[in-house]
Amino acid sequence: MRTSDQGRQGPAAMQNGAGRRQTENNRSAGRGGKKKGNRLRLFVQLCFTALTNGYAAGFANTTIYAGDLKHFCVPGLSCYSCPGAFGACPLGSLQAVLGSRNFNFSFYIVGFLMAVGALMGRFVCGWLCPFGLVQDLLYRIPFVKKFRRLPGDRWLRYLKYVILVGFVIVLPMTVVDIIGQGSPWFCKYICPSGTLMAGIPLVAGDPGLQEAAGGLFLWKVAVLAVLVLLSVVVYRPFCRYLCPLGAMYGVFNPVSLCRLQVDREICTKCGVCQKTCGMDIPVWEKPASMECIRCGDCVKACPHGAIRLTGPADLIRRGGAVGNAGTGGAVESSAGSVGDRH
Repeated sequence: MRTSDQGRQGPAAMQNGAGRRQTENNRSAGRGGKKKGNRLRLFVQLCFTALTNGYAAGFANTTIYAGDLKHFCVPGLSCYSCPGAFGACPLGSLQAVLGSRNFNFSFYIVGFLMAVGALMGRFVCGWLCPFGLVQDLLYRIPFVKKFRRLPGDRWLRYLKYVILVGFVIVLPMTVVDIIGQGSPWFCKYICPSGTLMAGIPLVAGDPGLQEAAGGLFLWKVAVLAVLVLLSVVVYRPFCRYLCPLGAMYGVFNPVSLCRLQVDREICTKCGVCQKTCGMDIPVWEKPASMECIRCGDCVKACPHGAIRLTGPADLIRRGGAVGNAGTGGAVESSAGSVGDRH
């Protein structure tokens, strides 16, 4: 009887063992793919930053590029006053139009933001934003204890929407000077990218600006310093809590062409995706999260190949993801749960 039981149990045990070995192989391959994918993303970030902020003469002479390219916006944060910037920042341009006494609306800027959002969503944040690159590099600093989130993370994430509505839209339109001209409140009082890439280089290279710099400049430097320190211990604090451009693109995450999909027939809800995610998103539950920056780490870390990115982000799967081929069945698209902000 014992021999018969062992005979019956043998194939099942062998199958379970083979399944466990396959899962371990997938995990190992996923870790290798993640390294390749991270290198690919870093390469794209560096290239795009150099392409959009590579006006070397501006840094050398402390001048601002004023050619025809400045009439066009770039997808990520890129301060107009940065000595190296070839293009214009969409947030700065939007505030300039909303605060202008001559214009009330810009079809070009709003259309640009909607087109980029519909095409990529927050893929821009993960791959194309120079200040996102700065935060990624800071978080790579070793020998420092890392934290998954800040205290009050759930509520702090709503700050970027408050800043979007208040500092980017309402204040530039309503608080105006004697001639009816508004100010770019976000750029003027908060934007750390502008301080790092424009304010500090210009002040450092111009004695006249050094004499004129006062309390406002010190405030902006303090904001930048706090975010730099936080970026060493928490993944992308500016993107999580303060960036209004990310808030705007996040609204398009559920409907953008670049979106996450989870195959429910393969997914085991093991939680590896959330452990891998720098933004601390339970991807198996919320593939449509407005917080997701489409970095692709979860795609490559999933031991079952249950997650994939569609649209322009297919290059991530070619850059190291494994196990995604032939994953048919019930697929949950990120088109669901539009109101999900986590």
